[in-house]
Amino acid sequence: MLDDYQGVALANADWSGLDVTVQRDHLSDPAAELAEAECVVIMRERTPFDAALFARLPRLKLLITSGMRNAAIDLDAARSRGVTVCGTGSAKTPPTELTWALILGLARNLVVENAAFHEGGRWQSTVGADLAGRTLGLLGFGHLGRAVARVGRAFGMDVVAWSQNLTADRVEPEGVRLASGLHDLLAQSDFASIHLVLSDRTRSLVDAAALACLKPSAFLVNTSRAAIVDPVALLEVLREKRIAGAGLDVFEVEPLPLTDELRTLPNVLATPHLGYVTEANYRTYFTEAVENIHAFRAGEPIREL
Repeated sequence: MLDDYQGVALANADWSGLDVTVQRDHLSDPAAELAEAECVVIMRERTPFDAALFARLPRLKLLITSGMRNAAIDLDAARSRGVTVCGTGSAKTPPTELTWALILGLARNLVVENAAFHEGGRWQSTVGADLAGRTLGLLGFGHLGRAVARVGRAFGMDVVAWSQNLTADRVEPEGVRLASGLHDLLAQSDFASIHLVLSDRTRSLVDAAALACLKPSAFLVNTSRAAIVDPVALLEVLREKRIAGAGLDVFEVEPLPLTDELRTLPNVLATPHLGYVTEANYRTYFTEAVENIHAFRAGEPIREL
């Protein structure tokens, strides 16, 4: 079991009858620790499994990931090595909830005000941004985008959405407008939130030209994948305060190095990739991981990727 950061994997399922070794700390080179492993359980994309790693694990027969999609696994390499890859269920609600935690935290300066409260600082030092009447721009309108849109409308926000293949007939029944393009969406947005799958066409989609469309008072929120936003361009607009701030839950390298500049910027509200980290999700992940192991041992793998 890799990357059990909170040390809760064993408490969230019945692992009896299985010889389980748990790694709580992230391993930059896990091959040595996994040399004898026949089955490895990984959490989302915390540890990439590429062809080189599969080649160093000759005993590996079963790889289980939480969720039914993991872009950090080379499935072709797994098949060529005879490794079965299985996934688990995953709820859509936790990332939606964290998206709104970041939006609200940015809008009402919660980090600054909470720190002042505990440290004896000034009583009221900021003025919050309103949500009602403001525009929420959604990059992506799948399950997560739609859920975020419904909360935005409940707050009285004007919601606009865009992605490459999105059409008006998909957004209008939700009371959402369709933007004419990415730049149009960002130019309208007071809060822009990313809900796209990382692919070749979405990698670095939000580049310097796109970020330049955001208003100085706008906030960018990314709970999807870090690589969708150009990292150099994002640092530049935040450093120069050309946007009001960013709420980030995903990073190119995780855990984020202590020396990363993002850690120093006061207009960044960040969480350590917590979008899917909730009690119910963890119970699903680990319970179904155990089910996958028993099914594989019985010769009838389930939830194969």
